[in-house]
Amino acid sequence: MNNDELAIEGLSDDDRNFAGSRFAEVRDAIFANPYQKIWGAPGEPPFERFPVTFGTVMRGLLARGKPWVLLAAARRTLASKADLRWGRDGKGYRRLLHANAICLTGMWEITEETPYSGYFRKGSRGLVIARYSTCCTETRRGHTRSPSLVGRVYPTTDPEHTERLQPAGFITQQDIGGVDTDTINEAVLRNAPNTTVFRRGLGFPTLLASGVAFKRAETEPTIRQVYEIAELGLPAGEPTRSPAYLQFTVIPEQPVIPGEALDFRDEIMAQIYDRGDPLPKRTLTFRIETTDEGKTLGKGSLKERREFNNWRTVGKLTFNAAVASYNGDHVLHFHHPRWREDRNDPTTVHEGK
Repeated sequence: MNNDELAIEGLSDDDRNFAGSRFAEVRDAIFANPYQKIWGAPGEPPFERFPVTFGTVMRGLLARGKPWVLLAAARRTLASKADLRWGRDGKGYRRLLHANAICLTGMWEITEETPYSGYFRKGSRGLVIARYSTCCTETRRGHTRSPSLVGRVYPTTDPEHTERLQPAGFITQQDIGGVDTDTINEAVLRNAPNTTVFRRGLGFPTLLASGVAFKRAETEPTIRQVYEIAELGLPAGEPTRSPAYLQFTVIPEQPVIPGEALDFRDEIMAQIYDRGDPLPKRTLTFRIETTDEGKTLGKGSLKERREFNNWRTVGKLTFNAAVASYNGDHVLHFHHPRWREDRNDPTTVHEGK
């Protein structure tokens, strides 16, 4: 790795020049260069596990005149709404933490009456581009890993919509310190996950460094509010009504994919495809669940816990295509919404540090 690979961690021209997103443009980018041309076909290599190292995330911290790359990346995700970060050489940027992932496309649907606004309102339907990843290097079941699902909801159901749009994002994760969940069917992905630092093992220093960087960049580093979705398509003058908490769980009807030490990328591909066949055969569906009742225990400690009440299923997130690709790991980008003291009041947003 050379310094050029980390030079784009801060704000770049892609971030400053972003003027809206087209679903088709992002979809075509992530499917352009898959690691396997046809998943599971004879001769295709296994998915590589890209390392996440303490040395990389600490790069620049003690260097005079150079930024700490992890802090620069944290501040950039708050400031930039860019969906694709190509960089000057077209090779994108290096993900410092969630380096291993699979991208998915599908549909966001709210099917139940809710007290919320925007795309949390019943009848809302929008295209989705998402990235399912683990932090940090570990991808295999039977090992401690931290699954995460982040995405953006587009206010259209037309995949070829030509007008540039401003999609809304969500960021969810299981325990930030890691869990021993064997399958994606068991994972509970929340915008306010627990944090069990000591589970990270040898990755303990990396997790601590991440916590320091996130805290310096943002007021509340372990909760990602979802008011952007509650404001998507919201008529001018109508007040925001956002849920406090969001979680995704795989529907009970979804089959469990067998396999010892199975990579989660193979697991997700097998949910949608047959090996050696490029055409989707099935879908992967998550329940969209919300609640406004939750509290944090041990805030800021090495074992931060959250307790919730009255989760309610309000819709579904259905994926019908997936790919593990270079552009999905190095070019695709997701915005982190800034913290609001009142999630429904835009005037209470923290402008960062």
